[in-house]
Amino acid sequence: MVPVQAPVQPGAKSMQWYYPPTFDTKEAERKYKLERLAAAFRIFGKFGYEDGVAGHLTLRDPIHSDCFWVNPLGMAFSQICVSDLLLINSKGEVVAGGKPNRQIYNTAAFAVHHAIHSARPEANAACHAHSLYAKTFSAFGRPIDTFQQDCCYFYEDLAVYPSFGGVVLSGDEGEKIAEHMGSKKAIILQNHGILTVGETIDSAVVWFIFLERLCQAQLMLDAASAGRGEKPYLIGHEEALFTRATTGTEISGWNNAQMFFDIIEAETGGSYKN
Repeated sequence: MVPVQAPVQPGAKSMQWYYPPTFDTKEAERKYKLERLAAAFRIFGKFGYEDGVAGHLTLRDPIHSDCFWVNPLGMAFSQICVSDLLLINSKGEVVAGGKPNRQIYNTAAFAVHHAIHSARPEANAACHAHSLYAKTFSAFGRPIDTFQQDCCYFYEDLAVYPSFGGVVLSGDEGEKIAEHMGSKKAIILQNHGILTVGETIDSAVVWFIFLERLCQAQLMLDAASAGRGEKPYLIGHEEALFTRATTGTEISGWNNAQMFFDIIEAETGGSYKN
């Protein structure tokens, strides 16, 4: 049986959204955003995205826009607080933050994230980790299919870096990744994992969570399709664009993220803000 393709909804209403807070001073903005970054690490820890020293979340500094904040090397995501975060300048030097005995960060974080933050002025946050399903699916070097509504978050907004040049330690390799990513919100790094960006750390986090889940679902779908000898029905182009226009926007990402940040706040009592 072939499903009937209905026209995209005429007279559809717009979604109503909450909006991020605004600030009177750059200092107040920095304080709030660093607390969100620390909470973002706790979220990644809760979901089990830690994998040794691999993985880094970065946030452009609101005061010094050519610098970004990052996690110290080897510290568990689930233990990171604001006082642990390191401020890195455009030369890769630690210029502020962190504990005296934790002033080292993952070199790959600078190689990749500096290139992306430099190429994308609107990408204030970037998330990368070696999560289980994303690193497994990345071996295929292809994007996810549009097999379910949630895939539309990334419809024509997901890049693929179609090679593996080893652990990213050079600026040239980071620039290649940034070039392949272009203006998209996420990229699958072949034989490596995924990376997401956002105007806020909130949206970058939720795009990572959603893409990791979709990689898991894609692997399950591919296995089921092979086992049953059937191909799944995929969402049409116009329907996918229509859906992405609502669900795949920056403000949608920010709203989707709030429940995860609320859970961390409730579970920790805000201890990550120290």
